[in-house]
Amino acid sequence: MKLYLDTAEIFIPDGQPTETALARTTHMGIGAHQDDLEIMALSGILECFQNDDKWFCGVVVTNGSGSPREDLYKDYTDEEMRMVRRKEQKKAAIIGEYSAQVLLDYPSSAVKGEEKAVVIEDISRLIQAAKPEVVYTHNLADKHDTHVGVALRVIETVRKLEAADRPQKIYGCEVWRDLDWVVDEDKVTFDVSARENLQAALLGVFDSQITGGKRYDLATMGRRRANATYFESHGTDIVNGMIYAIDLTPLMEAANLDIQSYLQGFIQRTSADMQARLARLQVTES
Repeated sequence: MKLYLDTAEIFIPDGQPTETALARTTHMGIGAHQDDLEIMALSGILECFQNDDKWFCGVVVTNGSGSPREDLYKDYTDEEMRMVRRKEQKKAAIIGEYSAQVLLDYPSSAVKGEEKAVVIEDISRLIQAAKPEVVYTHNLADKHDTHVGVALRVIETVRKLEAADRPQKIYGCEVWRDLDWVVDEDKVTFDVSARENLQAALLGVFDSQITGGKRYDLATMGRRRANATYFESHGTDIVNGMIYAIDLTPLMEAANLDIQSYLQGFIQRTSADMQARLARLQVTES
């Protein structure tokens, strides 16, 4: 498969031909940076792990060269960080037994600027080749511009695809803003209680981030446990780990559905829920 950048790569952990590896894909994660997939798309990774009938394909859009760095990596150039992060993402693909790991290698600016058309074209080629049933990407309320940019490019891509090439579901998942604030009726919940050892290994390979000053490994495992515990206030925990998402499928199915209005709907329903609770419980002074 020809991708736009010559430096882009499709890594196949088990050595199968690229066409075979993409064609067997059932679940696809499309993230902005190296380690985003392991944080937000774990449900798909776990569902496909050691399952001959289901395969996870990871797509990382940017090259990660601008990441913060400290300790061992504090004097690394952007190019050296790019290569380290690429290597780390491949390690995660091997540990998670991904069908394929795609590294599109764009600078972050490409996702948000004039080059976004070629980003969309690459994503389109990959989805058409893989025809995944499920796609995981970033949520629209994420506070990282590049994450939101990737989510928008994914939505723009699938809207242009023929119905036969579209996934059945698209989910916007948590990285740089959790989705605890969304009312429960709007939350999509993924039980990720299984294989905490695998989860730790997938996060732990990103040493440049952990040693470099960001404990994403501890924070991510902690958030999953917190989501599971705080999901229900009047019952005992039914799972040990949970990831929240919002359903982006309606934005694919209705091309005229305004994206900002769709996100605003989640915000308005949460606001209405808060206000109704206050009105119900507030003591009125006589």
